[in-house]
Formats: sequence, C-alpha cells, structure tokens
Amino acid sequence: MKYKTDKPIYLQIVDYICSQIIQDKWEINNRTPSVRELSILLAVNRNTLVRAFDNIEQLGIVYNKRGIGFFIEEDAKEKIGKLYKEEFFQENLPELFEKMKILKISVEEIAKAYEEYLAKNEKK
Repeated sequence: MKYKTDKPIYLQIVDYICSQIIQDKWEINNRTPSVRELSILLAVNRNTLVRAFDNIEQLGIVYNKRGIGFFIEEDAKEKIGKLYKEEFFQENLPELFEKMKILKISVEEIAKAYEEYLAKNEKK
C-alpha cells in the first residue's frame, strides 16, 4: 500500500479496511485478517494497525472477540456508507462549491454534467 503524507497512516488503514468491506472482499460476520497478517501485508508497525482497529471498533464497524480476532459487524456496510457520505458533504462538497464560485459554474451546469456522466457510465 502506498501511503500519502497528508493523512495519518492509521486513518489510511481505516480507509483500506472499509474499502475491503464495501467491495465485499471481507465478508460480514467473518473474521478480518489478523493484526499480524495485515502489518506484514501493509508494511506497517503492529501498533499502527491496533490504532486503526481501535478506531473502526469505536465506529461500530468491527467487534473484537478476545483471543480470536476482529469480526465485521452485521451493519458495517451501512455505517461505512454513512461515514463516507458525511465525509463527502463535509470535505469534498465545500471544495467543489468553492471552485464553482471561482469559475462561475452554475448548479444547472453541474446537474447537466452529472446527468451526462450517469448516461455515459450506465452502459458500462
């Protein structure tokens, strides 16, 4: 995994874990790869992974069975979807709005471009 410098590594690992769940690479109610396995796979310190798992456990995405490992919660996908949506509205949209304002792009122009995008990508 290639890490970015603008975001803490443990949060990038949280994103990685969430993407594995959203993409059905890790199944609901199943055990995740162990901290040891992931630390090798992602080439990070074990403590960094523990911090990432603590974070997603607090978010209710995984739960820990002591001595066995972490398991994916039943409603993990819904919780991840909600988190991604909140992040989009809080971080991505304000940037888009600022660019729209600077470039004097109307909401109608964005709506038209979005409709064209959907039409083009529905065929795929």
